[in-house]
Amino acid sequence: MELHNKTIVITGACSGIGAETARLARARGATVIGIDRNTPGLTLDGFIQADLGSVEGIDAAVAQLPDRIDALCNVAGVPGTAPARLVGQVNYLGLRHLTERVLERMPAGASIVNIASILGAEWPQRVALHKELAAVQGYDAGADWLRDHPVPQDTCYQYFKEALLVWTYAQSQPWFLEKSVRMNCVAPGPVFTPILGDFVSMLGQERVQRDAGRMKRPAYADEIAPVVAFLCSDAARWINGVNIPVDGGLASTFI
Repeated sequence: MELHNKTIVITGACSGIGAETARLARARGATVIGIDRNTPGLTLDGFIQADLGSVEGIDAAVAQLPDRIDALCNVAGVPGTAPARLVGQVNYLGLRHLTERVLERMPAGASIVNIASILGAEWPQRVALHKELAAVQGYDAGADWLRDHPVPQDTCYQYFKEALLVWTYAQSQPWFLEKSVRMNCVAPGPVFTPILGDFVSMLGQERVQRDAGRMKRPAYADEIAPVVAFLCSDAARWINGVNIPVDGGLASTFI
């Protein structure tokens, strides 16, 4: 898995999965540009501080990117302890807008990798809603749709990860056929990152204790990053429109 001569943009590059993906990609020869609201504590080839929850912040960030981008890793996100409106703006609407803008700079053979979650596995239960939202064009129109279809606070994180999966499934093949750009998802289970505590609070102690017996431990971020980097590489050139769980087998215990 080599990434030489590739320029990769990674959101959420300053910590967790984003930081480990950045380190690995640079070690494999890529030029890595990080986007984050926080300042970096690692070596990057370029860095843009940005608010990925607003159109203005995203457009300002895109204006600073190079003309050619070979891969985009959408890692940044906020936990479900944040207000539901913000979760929707950052984890779905902003991600979608950024991807559409970056797509304009991607050559044939480029790759988009979205970080989903095993919490999105119940998307078939709401697939009609998710497909309806996926078909809505533009950030503002999406915000209007969500205003008319409010998402409960206690399930907002799961809901928008489901929506991200369905949007990826719906949009990946049209873009691959038209532009030869691939888009896939990686779905981690619990990961030792700075926001792990937020997930414990979001899910509640009862759910956390129940799930604890189903897995060996939470993942380390450097166990997720290689899968993300692989999907950015030419070795994954025929992988498109899929979701890869990287959860130590946790999802399999629910079958």
